[in-house]
Amino acid sequence: MEIKASMVKELRDKTGAGMMDAKKALVETNGDMDKAMELLRQKGMASADKKMGRIAAEGTIASAIEGKIGAMVEVNCETDFVAKNEDFKEFANMMARAIIKLNPKTVEDLLAMDCPECKKPIEDIVKEKIAKIGEKITIRRFVKFDAGCCVNSYIHNGKIGVLLEAKCTNCDESLTKDICLHIASNAPEFVSREEIPASVIEEEKRIEMGKEDLAKKPENIREKIVEGRVNKLMAQRCLLEQQFVKNPDLTIAQLIEGKCEIVKFERYVLGEGLEKRKDDFASEVMSQIKG
Repeated sequence: MEIKASMVKELRDKTGAGMMDAKKALVETNGDMDKAMELLRQKGMASADKKMGRIAAEGTIASAIEGKIGAMVEVNCETDFVAKNEDFKEFANMMARAIIKLNPKTVEDLLAMDCPECKKPIEDIVKEKIAKIGEKITIRRFVKFDAGCCVNSYIHNGKIGVLLEAKCTNCDESLTKDICLHIASNAPEFVSREEIPASVIEEEKRIEMGKEDLAKKPENIREKIVEGRVNKLMAQRCLLEQQFVKNPDLTIAQLIEGKCEIVKFERYVLGEGLEKRKDDFASEVMSQIKG
């Protein structure tokens, strides 16, 4: 019987077993889902079956830099208690280092690769951590910059992470670290105004034009007001136009003038977009940075 990818996925979702283990079980049982589940349980490979259905939106963000290559990864678990566990944090750090060495394109690629430090499939290491810690653990996402120039990162309490690539006249680690900290605090979406899609600007114009306080104003006045408001909004979303968090008298563009050029950045907030408990860790971290 042909074992389809959809069958492997279904078995993994039901048992929490690894991809290869699930496929082997289906092959051995000729595609019988119930027998495959039983086989995995007999082999002790489905001990995480219930855990895999739980909410895993806590965890940590970790980064690693080797020379001019940097990586950042988000690893999730179920509770903040486990997220603070040193073994869990070191696992996340090891994954960041592995991403640099292995150069995976997707999380699935990463899981199928052998860890350079442990010499075993990363998927198996995740299963071992689940068995040891007793919680669902997932590698959610990662980013890697192979810059050929300067790379730096900033991680705030494992809750907010920034990875930055820059071209510096003279490599200034303290400057790029400060920029990372600023990005963590002020959450820009773009490096410069030129990166903003025209569709985003037009959408903001439509929103502003439809606001009640402008309804009775003449058309030409409305357009000028809307233009000013949209310009202000766009400036808030562009890194180079933001006021530097450590010195509001300077914009980021003024801070880096003649020193470096920011190529790109990535900003992660732990658990963003995932179903979470009622804790709002992002707001807590933002307030700590600004304080």
